[in-house]
Amino acid sequence: MASPKAFDFSGEVAIVSGAGSRMKGEIGNGRATAILLARQGAKVALLDHNVEWAADTKQMIDAEGGISEVIEADVTNEDSCKNAVAKTVQLFGTLHILVNIVGVGGAMGDATKVDMEAWDRDMRINVTSMVLMSRHAIPEMQKNGRGAIVNLSSVSGLLGGNPSLLYPTTKGAIIQMTRAMAAHHGQENIRVNCVAPGMVFTPMVRWRGIDDDLRKARIGQNLMKKEGTGWDVGYAILFLCSKEASWITGLIMPVDAGTTAGKADRPALKEDNLAETTSGIPNSKL
Repeated sequence: MASPKAFDFSGEVAIVSGAGSRMKGEIGNGRATAILLARQGAKVALLDHNVEWAADTKQMIDAEGGISEVIEADVTNEDSCKNAVAKTVQLFGTLHILVNIVGVGGAMGDATKVDMEAWDRDMRINVTSMVLMSRHAIPEMQKNGRGAIVNLSSVSGLLGGNPSLLYPTTKGAIIQMTRAMAAHHGQENIRVNCVAPGMVFTPMVRWRGIDDDLRKARIGQNLMKKEGTGWDVGYAILFLCSKEASWITGLIMPVDAGTTAGKADRPALKEDNLAETTSGIPNSKL
């Protein structure tokens, strides 16, 4: 009897929100995820508020022989989320996977300066949207007796030092929301995990005008001194959606070349320090 093929998504139906990309042909996190799921055999609903962006993703999937459909959706609107899930089930018959990608950098400023109307808007885009999509996706997963949800956060949700208050607050909320959802739905065999990318270079980052000097500085913050891409994020999401990850839920997975692990280039200890114990007492005095 032949062994089952690893990472085979044949028969799986997935929704990817934010499946488009601001630049034609460029690879963002949502587009990479959608392409990889389709490449492994899943049927993918490509959600985006901009249908042209999603249509470009579909063309890339079509070129590889994959199956996908574009669905226009505003994930901050509950009726739109409900309709997106219903349309997916109408097209493909069921739903097994939800990937919540949509997010914005959002309002800038600390607590004394941030615009509160923008705060409310961006909290809804970054956090509430994931609740709304999950609210309508989970009942379809319950019908199947299983499901996988992956929420996209950021290392900014794990670390301090961001010049914005809004962005790390929303990304931290996504992390705790993921853990709570995993606890709520674990006994239903619905897994909920989170990917927290580091400073990957995506079309959204390019669109915001990052220059070469800042790119180099960002790369210098990780242990591997390498720049990440949407593909790095997409492969992590693919794993967490897979049957191979069937015993994993509530995981917060940094995809950051070690940014959250610590600082690189720790200097070697000098020989004259090696004689001391961790208490600082020389061995000769012990």
